[in-house]
Amino acid sequence: MRAAWPGASATIATMLDHEEKFLFKEEILHLSSAVAEPGILDNVEDLLTDVITSPRFDSEVFTLERSLQVMLGPRAGTTLVGLLTVAPEVFDEVAEVRIPSELHERLIAWRARFGLAIDNALNFLNNPDGIQGHNFATQVAHVEERRVLQGRLTLVRYNNEPQFFVADAGVFLGLVTDILERLGPYLEPEAVDAETVARLRDAVSLVERKTGPHG
Repeated sequence: MRAAWPGASATIATMLDHEEKFLFKEEILHLSSAVAEPGILDNVEDLLTDVITSPRFDSEVFTLERSLQVMLGPRAGTTLVGLLTVAPEVFDEVAEVRIPSELHERLIAWRARFGLAIDNALNFLNNPDGIQGHNFATQVAHVEERRVLQGRLTLVRYNNEPQFFVADAGVFLGLVTDILERLGPYLEPEAVDAETVARLRDAVSLVERKTGPHG
């Protein structure tokens, strides 16, 4: 989950070049248009506050970009997550883009208040070398007098420190779908063994049997 313009990695230590500045400006202006409606900035701040104060912070951060994309549109949602976590040298470039002062002030405040915690969580989630194992279990939660199927994912770091993520079943199904769609185009024959493919096929069949026909 990083911004769409080149150079928006948290590891950047140099200023943007001319082309990157142009792309950066275009993304910021698009974000500015996406939050122009009255009340949108407050809604975004409410969402960020809910995420950072949630007892399920890890799982909430995992879906933060998607939530912002639903609220602002795919492009603007991704841009905003990038601004909250991008290197300071890159963020300083925002001051050179002509956007409303209220938006600029909010971006500065959001970055100071939310950026570090969100960036730390995303760095862990985006670091495959930091995970040595996992476990997944299911549970049923009672939410507003409803029974809700949830999943509990445990990722174990190489220092043996576990990280827990709890989310509704739909979130994990969406995650699995995203993973397969993004890995699929780049897989080679030796990347997956026959047993794993068989398990994937059986799992999809099970979902179809339990949920009925879809389209």
